[in-house]
Amino acid sequence: MLLFLDIDGTLLPFGSADPYPAYGARLGRGAGNPLLSRVDPALGPRLWALGCELVWATTWLEEANELMAPWLGLPPLPAVDWPEEAARPGPLHWKTRPLVAWAAGRPFVWLDDEIKAADRDWVSAHHPARALLHRVNHRVGLTDADFAVVAGWLGAG
Repeated sequence: MLLFLDIDGTLLPFGSADPYPAYGARLGRGAGNPLLSRVDPALGPRLWALGCELVWATTWLEEANELMAPWLGLPPLPAVDWPEEAARPGPLHWKTRPLVAWAAGRPFVWLDDEIKAADRDWVSAHHPARALLHRVNHRVGLTDADFAVVAGWLGAG
């Protein structure tokens, strides 16, 4: 099972300028990115424990493995390489088609703060396997409630 993981608004909440207190001081203000200390490092083990193949689905590209993976205690992860034509205008999020292509018929979870009903409808019509497109509240990032939704969906499969 694939789990496509966005960073901005999903792992990195936009609603707080404060670092996670126990981690910001220990690792320095962001270890190369001043916003990194706003990401809860405990998310890494929780994501890993879901038992999915984690894949970066972010515009951070190489920085996802250089900065975010070590911060979260994760190994380097594969990352979706976004084709230039992905950004075409329309009702779908620009990531939707490339993620379905990357999944190549395999079931997947996509965690992002910009998923809409049009994306869910398109994936349902164009992807043969199960897919959970879960929208994360960008103000707070991934929460216990989000993990419960994903774990429940994984358990139902």
